[in-house]
Amino acid sequence: MHETPPNPESENTPGRVADSIDGNWVDRHAPPWTRPYLRLSRADRPIGSWLLLLPCWWSLPLAIMTTSTASILGTLWIALACAIGAILMRGAGCSWNDFADRKLDAEVRRTRSRPLPSGQITPIHALIWMVIQALLAFALLLTFKPFAIGLGIAALIPVAFYPFAKRVSWWPQIFLGIAFNWGALLAWAAIAGKISPGALLLYATGIFWTLFYDTIYAHQDREDDGLIGIRSTARLLGTHTKFWLAGFAVAAVLLMVMAITIALIPHTDLKVVLIALGGAIVFGIHLTWQLVKLDISNPDNCLMLFRANRDAGLLPVVFFAVAALVA
Repeated sequence: MHETPPNPESENTPGRVADSIDGNWVDRHAPPWTRPYLRLSRADRPIGSWLLLLPCWWSLPLAIMTTSTASILGTLWIALACAIGAILMRGAGCSWNDFADRKLDAEVRRTRSRPLPSGQITPIHALIWMVIQALLAFALLLTFKPFAIGLGIAALIPVAFYPFAKRVSWWPQIFLGIAFNWGALLAWAAIAGKISPGALLLYATGIFWTLFYDTIYAHQDREDDGLIGIRSTARLLGTHTKFWLAGFAVAAVLLMVMAITIALIPHTDLKVVLIALGGAIVFGIHLTWQLVKLDISNPDNCLMLFRANRDAGLLPVVFFAVAALVA
């Protein structure tokens, strides 16, 4: 079995979480009393905030091109609010997840250094911190249109259930996808005041993308999860993982192509549609690169490729934004 070599920085940084980024700002610069809370929110591991935010930013430029009521300042505010909200809700969700999983996390090498199982923070303080973050995110949500506010509140349902999915299903990544890609619906509704078929297709795109990247992520813990009875697509798919990941990637790209064409063809010209479709193409190329590089027996490789999905998700954002500017 592959062993991650000891990290000298980890040994010299009290309370550092095992899979945090070397030299992260929390361990280097945050006041010591804030570090357990910031680690609980994964501020030292920002990839999750990106993965929560990017479906929002997919939706924004496409939704803008389907409505004539969007203003520049209003759109910029929604983009910024989605970014801040993604950080806050990712932090609140992680606080809830780690509260629910604190005993299980203590049994897994990669997670036993997290603030709750390692004793850096108490369960009641974790819940208080969760509520603070959720209330701040709710304050941002109140600046959106009424339908979007309702959608944002409804997002709490899958977030609340997700930590328990791994106990009852071999497909907890689906439940994560349902929760993590809600922003594709929310951002669209914040612009257009409603949900369109294009938004639903983008949401489905994100769910298959989550199946792709989180199955890679779950392979880090496959053996420990087996010992304590935690279910995941990594354990379920095993040596057939690459075949299934290829299917998830194809589904994600095809759904993104459908979302673009269905959303844009009635509202803009072919040039704009083709630019936006370029985003789906480069997204697919990046996922293919990940498949080629993947070694499911190497946790470091799995973590590296999981983190690479920030770039995979940003590529469509760039193409969609250019298309919106050209339109």
